[in-house]
Amino acid sequence: MAEEKDVADLREKVARAAQLLLFRRHMQPGVKAWELKRDLGRNYLEVIKVLDDELGKLGLTVKKVEGGEEGSDSDRYFVTMRGHPAVSEARTFGWRIDDMAILSVVLSYILSKQGKAPLKEVERVLEEKFPRWKVEQDIDRFIRRGYLEEDDEGVLYIGWRTRAEVDQKALLGLLLGREKVVEEKVKPEGSPEVGENEREAEEDVQ
Repeated sequence: MAEEKDVADLREKVARAAQLLLFRRHMQPGVKAWELKRDLGRNYLEVIKVLDDELGKLGLTVKKVEGGEEGSDSDRYFVTMRGHPAVSEARTFGWRIDDMAILSVVLSYILSKQGKAPLKEVERVLEEKFPRWKVEQDIDRFIRRGYLEEDDEGVLYIGWRTRAEVDQKALLGLLLGREKVVEEKVKPEGSPEVGENEREAEEDVQ
């Protein structure tokens, strides 16, 4: 009897956790650790683990973004896709191709600048390809959604949602790979490419 009560209690808490995580109550998606602890009890992590297993069957997962020290009550939990969606899938979630392009450029630029960049500088880069109204609108949206953060001095940083949803290492790797290709294509003057005959001559001399 006691065991059945425990199972029923766990199911009730899992359902409550799903409501907290799936239905937005704040400007930003997700729930802080202290809220989960208040509503689900001290063992809220066990409840989240069960919920994550259930959501996995639907291609979803619960992710945590640390808000301070490890195990902090300011840690944020939210539901997102398991893995990285294809472009066609992202479009079904309301993402336009140009919005994704702008976010990719902004994140790449910030990462190339050691994790922070002045807003005006980022806007100047984007306005080479996109109209000013579009740049301002998208950056404001990305800040509100947690993909970017802006301090009082007008400096942009990587936001908590980017840290959770975007593979920053892969993005930076693509950026560095592109720069390497450009460097290989642009040869310094006076440094012609060595041909096969010249290589063979050098080997004969050696």
